[in-house]
Amino acid sequence: MSQNRKPVIGISCGDLNGIGMEIIMKTFTNPEMLDLCTPVVFASSKVASYHRKGLEMESFNFHLVKDLKNLNDRKPNLFQTWDEDVLLDFGKLDEKVGAFALKSLERACKAYKDGDIDALVTAPIHKNSIQSDRFNFTGHTDYLESIFEGKALMMMVSEEMKMALATVHVPLSDVRSKLSKESLVKTIKALAESLNYDFLVSKAKIGVLALNPHAGDGGVIGNDDDALVRPAIAEANESGALAFGPYPADSFFGAGNHSKFDVLLAMYHDQGLIPFKSMSFGQGVNYTAGLSIIRTSPDHGTGFDIAGKNQANESSFRQAVYLACDLVKNRAISKKIHENPLTIKKGKKEY
Repeated sequence: MSQNRKPVIGISCGDLNGIGMEIIMKTFTNPEMLDLCTPVVFASSKVASYHRKGLEMESFNFHLVKDLKNLNDRKPNLFQTWDEDVLLDFGKLDEKVGAFALKSLERACKAYKDGDIDALVTAPIHKNSIQSDRFNFTGHTDYLESIFEGKALMMMVSEEMKMALATVHVPLSDVRSKLSKESLVKTIKALAESLNYDFLVSKAKIGVLALNPHAGDGGVIGNDDDALVRPAIAEANESGALAFGPYPADSFFGAGNHSKFDVLLAMYHDQGLIPFKSMSFGQGVNYTAGLSIIRTSPDHGTGFDIAGKNQANESSFRQAVYLACDLVKNRAISKKIHENPLTIKKGKKEY
């Protein structure tokens, strides 16, 4: 990205029967957002018109483009991704509609690979309606991992805390089998690298939550923390990380200990996301760390229950755009820093 232009933020439309287009349009009704970035939504003019009319937002207009080289940097852009008609019904689960969410996502990813956008913000998809022969994933995170370089790491970000997950969308009964000392070491090291490279936090303090209640109570409630988590923390620290724990999760947040760390690592989905969303819901952002792509999304789902009612709150989506812009700038700074590293010559010092 040139230092002299705003970042171009690509936006996939998500499930068109949900609140995705609503939160996109509400976000960019604020002209100040266009001072920060040049947005381009991957959808069609027909579905945009349907949402504008259904939500009584007909004063909102996209700048329509068929060439990503011709974006208007003072308007929200819409790249005409398909021409077919889409039969929409707000709040309804429909695989035919889900197929267009995938079309949007695929075209946005191509734009990223082609260098036409600097970051991707994804509106919510429905995991059932989007499933197909081309999309056999539990969500955006593992899909993006399959087509971009790196190992994906789900990180939730808010002003209150940063929360990463050692396992993501797996049944609770499978969590232990998905964990190993090696996987935890890699995750802790990846967190340290992301905090350094993406958030410009060197020597980030990482708080690791225990797998078992009371961190196992010395083996009385399981020995996983002593046999698995503690050795992983120790090995990661030998490689330069600054990880601490494992901390019993039940008392950790009530005591305000989360504020003492730059990022936290939870062992499984609900262990991390219940406290995160309790403190930050509506202001949190889902960031896919560890990949070559910059991708953020809001901290909520498709909102089928309120779709088409003009009741959706765009705060989390707006925060996702803010974070995407920050990450583009931070990565540019990090790249500059690492372009010409100082070399240390061995031998005698000269005075």
